[in-house]
Parts: sequence; C-alpha cells; structure tokens
Amino acid sequence: MAALGDARRNQVTAARGDSPRADPTRRADIARETDAAFRADVLAGLTARPRAIPARWFYDRRGSELFEDITRLPEYYLTRAERSILSAHAADIGKLTGPGRVVVEFGSGSSAKTPLVLSAVAPSAYVPIDISGDFLRDSVDALSQQFPTLPMHPIEGNFMHRLVLPPTIGTGPRMGFFPGSTIGNMNAPAAVSLLRAMWETLGEGSKLLIGIDRIKSPDVLLPAYDDAQGVTAEFNLNLLHRINRELRGTIPTSAFRHVARWNDTEARIEMHLEATRDLSFSVDGHPFAISKGKTIHTENSYKYGPRDARLLLRSAGWTPVAEWTDREELFGLILAEARAVPAAP
Repeated sequence: MAALGDARRNQVTAARGDSPRADPTRRADIARETDAAFRADVLAGLTARPRAIPARWFYDRRGSELFEDITRLPEYYLTRAERSILSAHAADIGKLTGPGRVVVEFGSGSSAKTPLVLSAVAPSAYVPIDISGDFLRDSVDALSQQFPTLPMHPIEGNFMHRLVLPPTIGTGPRMGFFPGSTIGNMNAPAAVSLLRAMWETLGEGSKLLIGIDRIKSPDVLLPAYDDAQGVTAEFNLNLLHRINRELRGTIPTSAFRHVARWNDTEARIEMHLEATRDLSFSVDGHPFAISKGKTIHTENSYKYGPRDARLLLRSAGWTPVAEWTDREELFGLILAEARAVPAAP
C-alpha cells in the first residue's frame, strides 16, 4: 500500500473538469479510454513472465472504499503518522508556502488530510486529481461543505504526464500536494519521471509537499500490508473481481490468496496474488493458465532513507527546503521547491 501509499493511485487517462460534476460526454470518453487501457494492461500483464498488473487498477469504487478502510486499520501506521506531522507542523508549512497558492493534489482519494493543508496555506483554489471519478466527485462535494468559498476544479485522470491545469485557476503560484507515499508505488526511474511531470505541470517556483515512507523493520512493514482483519487481502483480491466483472473474466477468485513480502534488496514491500492450485481461465476471450504457487505481482511499495528521498527529489528538479517526521520517525513529509537545474560545473 503506500506505495500503496495513502493516495497510492497511479493515474491513467488525462481529463479535465472544472466542476465536481464534469461534462457527461467527456466522462463517457474517459470511461472508454480507461476501459481500453485496463484491458490492455491486464492482457499484457497476464501474458508476461513474471505476471504483473499495474497497481493503478486497484481503484474502482470498491477498491477505493477498501483502501480508505485500510487507512483506519491499527497496523497501517502511514496515515496516522502523516496526519500527526501535518497537525504538528501546519503553521510551519503555511509560513514556508505563503497564502494564495493554488493547491494541486495528485491522487486525492478521499482527501482526508486535505483540510489540514487547505487551512494552513489559505489557497486561492484547489485542484484535486484522481482516477476514480465517482469517488473524486463525492470527496469534492464533502470538501465544498467545509470550504464553501474556495474554488474547486476536480480533474479525473492522469498525472503521470504533464497536465494543462484549468485556466480558471489563474497564473498565480502553485503548490502540489502528494500525500501517502504514493511515490513508493514506482521504481526510481518512474518516480523521477513522475516528479518531473509534476514540475512541468506546476511550473518553476512552485512548491511540492510530498509524503515519503521510510525504511524500517519488516516487523512493522509487513503487518501494514497484511492486516489481521484481512482488509488488505480483500483489497488485493478485488482486482480479480474487477477483471471478471469488466473484462468477462472467469478467474476463480477463491483459488488465489493475498501475499505480502519484504524485498530487502530492493527496499520494497511487494504484494502478490498466489494461485493455490493449478488454474485455467479466460479474460476477454483470451485463455490463460497459472500453476500452483505462481503469482500475479500487483504492487510494489518502495521505502526510502532520508538522504535517498532528498536525492530522488533533486533528480527531478525539486530542491528540498524543509522536512518533518513523526515522533517514531516512521514517515517523512518534505516540502520542496521547483528550481531550474543548474548546468554541471
């Protein structure tokens, strides 16, 4: 999960929407683009060796709801740690960013921590971006009740590449918000590419407030991704249910089990779906087979040391200006600024 992260959503298709209820025609176009991308990724992932399906496809409405349940589990320290940092240092964040910025939240999800940021920085507008359109609109409706005078411009779609933000937000300074250590869902090259895309979307002089989970004992990490109540297992298995429902799949979901592993060499948690017996099934009319004990790799969650995290940001043109952590130093929150990269000496 975190890289399951808290927002841990790697977006898919680019879209725009200047109101909580986007244009129905555009929403239909987004749905068709998403369906095609989902089909392509699933068929390619089940054909590949090792088998792997991108984690972004966890987030249909049911997946988004299950993830929110995960964030409230006792084992899932990430949300509590990040919230405690935001609560303790909201005034510091506000002083360093200044008022009147447009806050652009990448992978907004339920926007549960967003009020802390909006209250601290007094923005001129709020632009949440998320893959789950219905979930996004519900979240914006709720936030609108808390901040009735704040202009909100939700975008359903892809932030993995440069976005053209709604012109109605104006040309003032911007601040990106990327909580939950979603950056951990990506390997280093992909993470740097995403951070560069954020730089290009927000522009030079912008700020970025980003959550990054830290390396720690597997005794703490593994339960966060394999909780005693089995909510994370249900979240992982929901991907198979989605494939069956949306892609005419015949996958026997009860014949798979959720597996979480710590890969010390790569400094990451891995989530897999492991076959408990030899299986044959079809997806979108294409036949597949998987042997007992083989897995479908569904997610990575990379963890970083403090220096690693700062180097990652610098590699994409973001200069760290402040960093905070919780009392147990489980999680880091970094404020960085988009600066032009100087030529090498």
